Amino acid sequence: MDDRSDNRDQIRDFLTIRRAKLTPEQVGLPTGGRRRVPGLRREEVAVLAGVSTEWYTRLEKGHISGVSEEVLDAVAQALRLDQDERTYLFDLAQAARPARRAPSRRKDVQVPPRVQWLLDSMTISAAFVRNGRQDIVAHNALARALLASVFDSPATTRHGRANLARYIFLDPGSQRFFVDWDAATAVSAALLRAEAGREPHDRALRDLVGELSTLSTAFRGQWAAHDVRIRHAGGKRLWHPQVGGLELTYQSLNLPISSQAVYDLTIYTAEPGSTSEERLKFLTSLAATQPAHPTSQPQPRRRRAPREL
Repeated sequence: MDDRSDNRDQIRDFLTIRRAKLTPEQVGLPTGGRRRVPGLRREEVAVLAGVSTEWYTRLEKGHISGVSEEVLDAVAQALRLDQDERTYLFDLAQAARPARRAPSRRKDVQVPPRVQWLLDSMTISAAFVRNGRQDIVAHNALARALLASVFDSPATTRHGRANLARYIFLDPGSQRFFVDWDAATAVSAALLRAEAGREPHDRALRDLVGELSTLSTAFRGQWAAHDVRIRHAGGKRLWHPQVGGLELTYQSLNLPISSQAVYDLTIYTAEPGSTSEERLKFLTSLAATQPAHPTSQPQPRRRRAPREL
């Protein structure tokens, strides 16, 4: 399948699924009449967006090239898209426009020393940098200790770089590590979906999605939902084999280190005075005995973990 055909499929699926999630009551339309399928009808979305039914039908079939930003914004409002979903729709429209030249190849860059210094300065928070494919490209010592199961997983090590999506969907151990595993799968797939909108020509990303689609039923289900996530923050419950349960908060921030690829800085920390903070500090002491940025981490000498939650 060529890129343009794939782009039309993404547009069609995204708009169809979003339309199906809305009810007339939610958008202030009459509810009378029998409905063969859930959600709004195409003509109802067209009315809300101020366009003809024929035009919206063509748009939903993937013919988005040349559509103005004003009309796209009207469709986004009609479908009640959130900011991440709106950005994704605009990315799909940008990718559909005829290119005057061949698209530039995505170039991952080496994380500059100043970023690694920043990571290393965070001693009581786990911090790491990842690209849009969810490869971990830089990290501090505590992140290496906290995410040891990700770094050491056969699902990721065979590719030469820790990858959160591969770990979540392909390593059975992830279902224990991520206490809310279903939520982790939803977020991971949604982040990849957003990256696919930004980087439709990224061969490595397409290979990753193909690999996960082939090997993981959970991924196929989440990918079909066509959910999108760009901004990433909240709470996370983890089970670490050395310290037990952890209740952490996390925040991801854009890290503009390259104009040709998206990177973000993710920071995990615990509530001050909590048992989770005590356990995170214990992991910090373990991490201090390991090499700063190992390619493979030997198992540290076992020590008594803090009390149970």
